[in-house]
Amino acid sequence: MALVTIVTPCYNSDQFIGNAIKSVQAQTFKNYEHIIVDDYSSDHSCQVVSDFARDDDRIKLIALKNNSGAAVARNAAIEAASGRYIAFLDSDDIWLPVKLKSQLEFMVAKDAAFVFSSYRKIGSKGETLGVMGVPDVVTYHDILKCCVIGCLTAMYDTHKLGKIYMPMIRERQDFGLWLRILRSCQYGYGQREVLAEYTVRGDSISSNKLNAAISQWRVYREFEELSLLKSFFFFINYFFRGVLRSKFPSIAKAFGVLD
Repeated sequence: MALVTIVTPCYNSDQFIGNAIKSVQAQTFKNYEHIIVDDYSSDHSCQVVSDFARDDDRIKLIALKNNSGAAVARNAAIEAASGRYIAFLDSDDIWLPVKLKSQLEFMVAKDAAFVFSSYRKIGSKGETLGVMGVPDVVTYHDILKCCVIGCLTAMYDTHKLGKIYMPMIRERQDFGLWLRILRSCQYGYGQREVLAEYTVRGDSISSNKLNAAISQWRVYREFEELSLLKSFFFFINYFFRGVLRSKFPSIAKAFGVLD
């Protein structure tokens, strides 16, 4: 039985999924299973994953019969997971080779149920766009103000928390999962070390930002069932802290928003 289960949703990612898989195979820690859930892709994603799985029995492909969204795909992998620890990696992102080893050691040292780390933002040509730092500790109320947890860096311990699933929403389901986890374990611990690289894709950036803001509001009102006043308070924090973190990291660091 694997110690770590890596959860990867995949949709029309035949250009990227191979690099994501290779970054997992390059890990210095080897006791894992990699569950990749294809969300009814229309490209060659399934074939690419199948080719890797043929030579590496740690890779398991689940092919959905309908396009259902990332929450359904990730939850299917969590349901099938045999590992004690569950980690997340999207199909167009990559891990640095020491990610699993370093993070597991960090979890043990902190006796933590939930951890995450800093990560590097990479452009479409491989250029570095910046580093997203993290605070040492976050609580439920902290991430309502500003979600500093990159999905590609998060890991939780099912022995301490049980299996916790993503909410069935099309967007911001990872944020919803962190809220669920932090209701259970109180604290999440940030590791300052950069352990992953997040690919910034240039298609419809402004539209995606607007959709993310709308989805954030819906999480407050519909998923968390916060009052209108509380939702407005947390949304204003989310908006301004997000702008500082992405556009003015030096100012964000000075104000403790970006560590």
